[in-house]
Amino acid sequence: MKTVKTFGKTFGKTLGLAALFSATAIAGAEAHVSFLDKQATQDSTILATLQVPHGCDGKATTEVRVKLPEGFVFAKPQPKAGWELEVIKGDYQKTYDNHGDRVNKGAIEVRWKNGNLSDDFYDTFVIQGKVSGVEAGTSLAFPVTQMCGDMVTAWDQVAKEGGDAHELKSPAPLLKVVAGEDHGHDHDDMAGMDMSGMNMNGTTGAATPAGETVKAGDLEISGGFAKAMLPGQPVGGGFFTVKNNGKTDDRLLSVTSPVSGEVQIHEMETKDNVMRMRQLKDGIAIAAGETIKLEPGNLHLMFQKVKTPFKQGDTVPVTLTFEKAGKVDLVLQVLSAQGK
Repeated sequence: MKTVKTFGKTFGKTLGLAALFSATAIAGAEAHVSFLDKQATQDSTILATLQVPHGCDGKATTEVRVKLPEGFVFAKPQPKAGWELEVIKGDYQKTYDNHGDRVNKGAIEVRWKNGNLSDDFYDTFVIQGKVSGVEAGTSLAFPVTQMCGDMVTAWDQVAKEGGDAHELKSPAPLLKVVAGEDHGHDHDDMAGMDMSGMNMNGTTGAATPAGETVKAGDLEISGGFAKAMLPGQPVGGGFFTVKNNGKTDDRLLSVTSPVSGEVQIHEMETKDNVMRMRQLKDGIAIAAGETIKLEPGNLHLMFQKVKTPFKQGDTVPVTLTFEKAGKVDLVLQVLSAQGK
C-alpha cells in the first residue's frame, strides 16, 4: 500500500520538553510504528506489542490495521476500550500443530477501528500469537496501515537482503526470530499448567465455591470459569451460564472483580471469515424462561487491566449486577489457556 500523505513532523513536536523525554523513553525514540520487543524465540507464544508513536500530520489516529505474516499463527488481538475490533481470517500457506490439532487457517489481519488516539500521545496495540516453523535469524514483517480519518500511511517497506532498514521512509515493523534454550516449550504451555495453588480472591466473603451453581431470585448461574493467561497479559476472559426460571425478564447490567481494573461484557461474531468484537454497554437481556451462555467465541466477560495473570487452579471472584435479581457473587475456576 502507498502512503496517501506522508508525515511532516517528528513525534513530540507539540509536547512539552518533560513530556517529550517521558514519551521518548517509553516509545524507544522511534518515529515509526515498531515493536516494543523486537525479538521472539522460535516456537514460542508471545505478546507482539506494536507502538504507535504519533498521528498523521497532527491528526488523531482512528484505525490501525496489521497484516500477520506466515509463521505467526493462532493470533488473538487484545481489545482496546473505545475501539472496535475486527479480525480477518484466511488460509495459512502451511499446516501448523496446535496442541495436537492440525490447523491451516486463522487470523491473517487485525484491525482496531473507530478509535481516537491524539497526535499528542502514543499507544500500544497487542496481538497474542505463536511463532511457529520459522528459522532462527529470520525477520517477520508485519505491514501496518495507520489511518487518521481520510489520511492513510502505510508502514510496509521491507529492506532487500543486505539492505539497510534505517534508509526506508516507511519501514514495516519487524520481529526477529531467535533460537532459545527453552525451544519447544512456549508460554502457552506454561499457562496451561498448575503453577500456583494460590487463590486470587483475597477476600473473606461467603461466595459460593468455584464452579458451583448460584441462585438469585428466579436466576440460576452455573458453569463459571475463566481462562489461564500468558505472563504479562493484561486481558482475560470469563464465562458462565444464566438460566431465567421466572416469568419476568431480567438483564445483566454490569460485572466487577477485585482482581481487575474493569470488567466489560463483550460479544464476538464471525461473518464471512471476519470476526468482530464489541462491548455491550447495555448488558445482556435474559428473557423469562431462557438460558444465556457466555462462552468462547460468543458472549463473554473481558477482564481489563488484570493485576496478576490468571493461572490454572486459581479462582477469580466476580460480582454480577442484575436489573431485577440485584448483586450476585460468583467464583470462576481458572482452567487451562485452551479452556472448554
